[in-house]
Amino acid sequence: MAGGIAPVRGALLCALLWAVGVATGDDPGGSPVPGTFGRVYRGAVNISAERVYAFAYSSEPGQVDAVRVYVNSSSENLRYPVLFVVRQQKGVLSWQVPLLFRGLYQRTYSYQEVSRTLCPSEPTPETGRSDQIIFVDVASMAPFNITYELLVTRLKNFQLETNQPFNFTASPSQPQYFLYKFPQDVDSVIIKVVSDAVYPCSVVSVQDIVCPVYDLDHNVEFNGVYQSMTKQAAITVQKKDFPGEQFFVVFVIKPEDYACGDSMPSSLPGKFNRTWNLQRTKNLQVTIVPSIKKSVYVQAMFFSFLSFLSFYLGSVVVAFVHYIRVRRKASAGRLSPEDGSGIMTSSHPITASTPEGSSYGAIDESSSSGGHQLSSPERRPPAGSDTDSSVEEESDFDTMPEIESDKNVIRTKVFLYLSDLSRKDRRIVSKKYKIYFWNIITIAVFYALPVIQLVITYQTVVNVTGNQDICYYNFLCAHPLGVLSAFNNILSNVGHMLLGFLFLLIVLRRDILHRRAMEMKDIYTLDYGIPKHFGLFYAMGIALMMEGVLSACYHVCPNYSNFQFDTSFMYMIAGLCMLKLYQTRHPDINASAYSAYASFAVVISLAVLGVVFGKNDIWFWVISSMIHVLASLALSTQIYYMGRFKMDGPDSDLGIFRRAAMVLYTDCIQQCSRPMYMDRMVLLIVGNLVNWSLAIFELVYRPRDFASYILGIFICNLLLYLAFYIIMKLRSSEKLLPIPLFCIVATAVVWAAALYFFFQTLSSWEETPAESREKNRPCILLGFFDDHDVWHFLSAAALFFSFLVLLTLDDDLDVVRRDKIPVF
Repeated sequence: MAGGIAPVRGALLCALLWAVGVATGDDPGGSPVPGTFGRVYRGAVNISAERVYAFAYSSEPGQVDAVRVYVNSSSENLRYPVLFVVRQQKGVLSWQVPLLFRGLYQRTYSYQEVSRTLCPSEPTPETGRSDQIIFVDVASMAPFNITYELLVTRLKNFQLETNQPFNFTASPSQPQYFLYKFPQDVDSVIIKVVSDAVYPCSVVSVQDIVCPVYDLDHNVEFNGVYQSMTKQAAITVQKKDFPGEQFFVVFVIKPEDYACGDSMPSSLPGKFNRTWNLQRTKNLQVTIVPSIKKSVYVQAMFFSFLSFLSFYLGSVVVAFVHYIRVRRKASAGRLSPEDGSGIMTSSHPITASTPEGSSYGAIDESSSSGGHQLSSPERRPPAGSDTDSSVEEESDFDTMPEIESDKNVIRTKVFLYLSDLSRKDRRIVSKKYKIYFWNIITIAVFYALPVIQLVITYQTVVNVTGNQDICYYNFLCAHPLGVLSAFNNILSNVGHMLLGFLFLLIVLRRDILHRRAMEMKDIYTLDYGIPKHFGLFYAMGIALMMEGVLSACYHVCPNYSNFQFDTSFMYMIAGLCMLKLYQTRHPDINASAYSAYASFAVVISLAVLGVVFGKNDIWFWVISSMIHVLASLALSTQIYYMGRFKMDGPDSDLGIFRRAAMVLYTDCIQQCSRPMYMDRMVLLIVGNLVNWSLAIFELVYRPRDFASYILGIFICNLLLYLAFYIIMKLRSSEKLLPIPLFCIVATAVVWAAALYFFFQTLSSWEETPAESREKNRPCILLGFFDDHDVWHFLSAAALFFSFLVLLTLDDDLDVVRRDKIPVF
């Protein structure tokens, strides 16, 4: 009954309006013509004749009605377009046909067919229905007739339903938008939009229930939240952001595709003043699904913290087991100078035999001057003097001319032992390595504070402007919290901070126990095992924590401008690991903190230049490859000759490359003699081949992600050196204790799993935002974390195990005299 009364009331209302117009003497051509929904009206207008159509309808209680107006004109005369004005109760909407859009370089595109959805009426009270009237004015300033067609329809599927896909078609001149109301039990939803076609480029916008609705290319960015789109888009919307608990989802097709990464059509001529009526329609499907509940946030946070707190529990168990073993050995009277973990437990020197084969060569140098000097009490500081008191960087022993000559003699022996390269006062050496720790803290503070300020600014701009093209999230798994758009990507970095702090605690425990043992120990037992210097380990722990902080900062708003935040401390971690590995057997000649951090600064600067100039400038890649090769040669020479080729100071050898070439010519070509240091030569040859290959690769292929490419160079060199170190250790009949062996296996397994998830690319700042969204994928863990979050978890664990490998790798040497430990 109600359905039959509404059309009758609407027709009577339109007839009354038409009658009023005639009675007042208005021109019949300008008086309202009662219109019927679904009927096509054809006519002609000119400067003296216009048409007015009136459409009336009634809305059911609590119902939102939307009306769509379709118009077209056969005229392409841009001087005299047909003007359409739609008058509603609370607003006016107007456009012209042909409808013009402007693109890049002032190109213009015209469309003869236009359709617009009128701003819908608000829901009426439950007490009764409401009557609505729409006037459509058609006019033109042309001195001649211009034909047009008009069709007004009521939309049947204007309101989107939860979990129900809806298909439709849109074009630049025929945008679409729909209404969505939050269900009572849903606080957040994800709007998922998909299309089979990449182009034409589209824009998806979420706007509040306010008229007018911004649904054209030139104004869609004026209100709400929006994304560009090719094949896929996703926007997370929270109920708290919309007081009315409802919103519009607007779909606009761009007149050009450059915003989505496509170039200008080659068929278009170069004239900018031409207009092009292009057929740019796109089939879209929109689905609105409920997002996760608050309980999932709580579960995810518990999972993140408990997963890494289990490492703390495991460390406590290992420490307790070690304590029990030490107590049992103490009660049984079977103490060794150091019982693993760098903890000394004896108060008298021992004469334990070294492992078989530890002489590392046919010549036994144990009675060399280096070994005897180490055992001399006159050269040792009193027990318990390992403090941070003010001492010079170099002892008097080092600055004597005869000692400088002695260095040249000792470091050029065919077979070197640790006693030859641990001759300096350990207080001075420890102080030297502690500078790494204090410097990296200073660097971290001055680096992190501007980064935090910048990403907060980025996030604020995203929230204020609604432009979600600024940040490259995985929008299908981006869970907001507060002002943060992707809290899950930030939370997953908690592992780096927790495990970095745990590693600092482990190193601190070793440091404290070592200090206590030193205070109780006889001076002669200082000649056993690898010298214990913990400064680099502390720096590694801080670097791991800062990697978590800066990775979290980067993921606040990942984009082209700040991606280097995520890699800067990875360079430092890889570099510090290589320095620590080298320091183990070369404590006296390792690089100073100032030189090391200056080198890292050069690398980061080169990475920035690669981002700026590395896309199209071939000269950058030529210079970068040359720097890579020359740096490899210089470092190889320094390593091969144990630092006796200096490149600075009064005795600088500026002809280092010429001398290296002469050595290669004399030893390898002219006489073809066996290299003096065969093992080091093998390592350096392999290392240079790898680095030269990488230099050629970058010159030929010019990788787009230059920062990740440099990180790959660091990792390749670190893995190569670690493999060489372990091979040489086993070759020297040294052992791998259970703990370092477990850490090596765990490192390999966890790194393999982590890299699998790392290469599951979910977004890419190298492409446009729309192209990046094509890679977006749903969450895979707890409905909260995506593949990249799992990479964060696993990489944190892998780095932690990697640090433990370096910390425990030589624990088996704690019972071996230093004049029996080979250098390689």
